[in-house]
Amino acid sequence: MEVIAAWFQQLYDATGVNLTIVYDGFDRRRFLWGLLTTIELSAICIALSLVIGVVGAWAQGVRSTVVRKALQAYIQFFRNTPPLVQLYFFYFALGELLPKVPNDWGGMEPMLGGFTWAVISLSFFAGAFNVEIFRSGIEAVPTATREAAEALGYTRLQAYRHIVLPLAFRISLPALNNNLVNLVKTTSLAYAIAVPELLYVSNQIWSDAVNVPEMMIVLLVTYVGLVSLLVWVMHRIERRLRLPGFGQ
Repeated sequence: MEVIAAWFQQLYDATGVNLTIVYDGFDRRRFLWGLLTTIELSAICIALSLVIGVVGAWAQGVRSTVVRKALQAYIQFFRNTPPLVQLYFFYFALGELLPKVPNDWGGMEPMLGGFTWAVISLSFFAGAFNVEIFRSGIEAVPTATREAAEALGYTRLQAYRHIVLPLAFRISLPALNNNLVNLVKTTSLAYAIAVPELLYVSNQIWSDAVNVPEMMIVLLVTYVGLVSLLVWVMHRIERRLRLPGFGQ
């Protein structure tokens, strides 16, 4: 690693190409921390948005009119407002309503930090789309399949868990793939509330080292790599779960 760092130091001295994240230990640690934060934020939001989508799609079929209308209000709110506005709403509006707690330095700080609010906001944002994605998948499952499950003695919840949802998930995978890719890219909005993710730390690095072109290229390549990895995983899952007549 020291040889590589020395080579990039010489590259900077000779050409002016300033990649401090390679030869400067402090900037390298900052960048890696931002990358890990982005990966953690993306993974948590993907998991929570999938849970919201599965539960919401099931709740759309309940008998309670109140539940169905509340779910539709949630979907319309998060689908028809910008995700940055939603993030600000959670962080600045709802965050101010919560009590403050003492920190380690004797001061007072919000009960929930920026990372938590980013998880909540982005999970609800992607979850609203996932509800509709899973709903369309459920509606594509033949009615005869559901009727056969009921004839075998399955309750509505059991039929949903064991038969309808697995088939609907296969049908929904292409649309779900697009939404999860969009979610990973949208995590960069956490920059706006000072979450130390990839964009935030990159901004700090290029502000200190004045190497904006280099860091912008690194940032672009890093996001392409993260999204490509997610797409590869989703395609692998799609191939493994493929059934004739479902999702093809």
